[in-house]
Amino acid sequence: MLDKDSPNVIQNPTYQSENVIAAVIFDMDGLLIDSEPLWQEAEILVFQQVNITLTNELCLQTKGLRIDEVVDYWYQKFPWTNLSKQKVEELIVNQVIELISLKGKPLPGVDQAISLVQHKSVKIALASSSALKIVRAALDKLNLSDVFTQVYSAESEILGKPHPGVYLTTANKLGVAPQQCLALEDSLNGVLAAKAAQMNCIAIPEVAQLNNPKFAIADLILHSLAEFNDEVWNSFN
Repeated sequence: MLDKDSPNVIQNPTYQSENVIAAVIFDMDGLLIDSEPLWQEAEILVFQQVNITLTNELCLQTKGLRIDEVVDYWYQKFPWTNLSKQKVEELIVNQVIELISLKGKPLPGVDQAISLVQHKSVKIALASSSALKIVRAALDKLNLSDVFTQVYSAESEILGKPHPGVYLTTANKLGVAPQQCLALEDSLNGVLAAKAAQMNCIAIPEVAQLNNPKFAIADLILHSLAEFNDEVWNSFN
């Protein structure tokens, strides 16, 4: 992993003297809620309707992408004709919402991490690749609907993660320079998006991805949100 002062970490010289975090931006899927298995279950189920047999491992190829980009990814590989791409997207989204309602649960350290941030003089936001109605369903399930200053979905962007648009727009809505934001991400596409936006970024990959060398672009790698404590916070301030 990279040290925060590494020359490889892009920083805007305008803000280097302001080495203070003014906002924390959380991802959602796979970070706050254990929804990645639910996404995989929904995708496997729905893609069967267009004669594509996915596995959990194949679903990892599109982890962190927006749902329209997931559908287009598989359409480019195995074109189908019986359903529109938009219909497949709709079916997956509805299936995910149903599964969140039935099975959704927080990941370790969520309450602790949010409480820590709430006790700092910073803004708190959520920036997700998921459709806003999925975000709302997940926040309702976790009782986090009133926590965030801003809740923003990449569905409003031209491109989803790893494009930095969702993070840049969120920072703009918060009125905070990207260089003064700390993003928390579980997926490689999310980390790439945050770093492309010139944000500080903590990666919290799933266990199987902890040793993936590509996560070295993150400023820090943790095993779970339960490790996000004052010592970690102070290292960014």
